[in-house]
Amino acid sequence: MHLPPRKLLRLLPLASVLLAACSINKPQQGPGPSTTSPQWQQHQQAVAKISQYQTRGAFAYLSDKQKVYARFNWQQTAADRYRLLLTNPLGSTELQLDAQGSVVQIVDNKGKRYVSNDAEKMISQLTGMDIPLANLRQWMMGLPGDATDYQLNGQYQLQSLNYSRNGQQWKVNISGYDSKVNPPLPANLELTEGDQRIKLRMDSWTTQ
Repeated sequence: MHLPPRKLLRLLPLASVLLAACSINKPQQGPGPSTTSPQWQQHQQAVAKISQYQTRGAFAYLSDKQKVYARFNWQQTAADRYRLLLTNPLGSTELQLDAQGSVVQIVDNKGKRYVSNDAEKMISQLTGMDIPLANLRQWMMGLPGDATDYQLNGQYQLQSLNYSRNGQQWKVNISGYDSKVNPPLPANLELTEGDQRIKLRMDSWTTQ
């Protein structure tokens, strides 16, 4: 089904303090730990063993064309099944995305449903936001996904990466990890590509 461009999400007037913790520090200068180190391999294996998780926090999409702020709730119930909710400050759902296998369903803030096998394309057409969703799922967990150019911090955790896709050059920085979960998972994530900036602050993690 052809989905004409439209503005789906209302601009959400959140206080600036909401995303203050999303300010990302620049990656450490100089070479970090080797990406072939056994500590990094062990960390990746520990994260990969997480079969189910839920994380909540703050989301921001900033570009020359629009600025969107929301709360988000990401629930992964299987390797190929997850739900993403974006809500406004009053708790009303602005967007609900349910994915299972290759089928994705989106419900907008008017209750209208859209079904596709390309989540990234559908979100772009509905909201105007270009989000590398497939890899974002990995980056949120502190894994490089399809990126091969990445750096680690002093704790052998993913710190930054560069990822090329369809002529786009995404830069990703992770600022801080939540040590209350084991293995530690990212607390702040920032993606930039051209004039686009995506910020995620993970306030809590629940894993199984």
